[in-house]
Amino acid sequence: MCAKRRHNYKNLKILQLGLEITNEISDILMEFPKHERYDLSSQLSKCSVSMPSNIAEGSARTDKSFSHFLDISLGSSFELGTQLLAAKHRKYINNNTLNLLEEKIEKFQRMTMGFQNGLN
Repeated sequence: MCAKRRHNYKNLKILQLGLEITNEISDILMEFPKHERYDLSSQLSKCSVSMPSNIAEGSARTDKSFSHFLDISLGSSFELGTQLLAAKHRKYINNNTLNLLEEKIEKFQRMTMGFQNGLN
């Protein structure tokens, strides 16, 4: 019987990039209007935190289960991208901020999918 393989989530580059994105989102939310606190700001915060959180939680599971948590993390990253488009439309962020975050999110998605493919 073989022991379950565990991943040290703190050393995973996808987790580190996810945390970087989370922190950048937190920084830009400081500039959002107060009336967005329970609407778009809350959603942006939740899905950005969900990305690295699901990686950490899934790392303690079997590879099959970990892959499911990576799917959730990826879903949150796509949700984040959509919410950033809404923030740009509402003029809470500019094109430069949107483009920089979209590039990081796309990198996160590519890296996460690549890591996930290695699990299967």
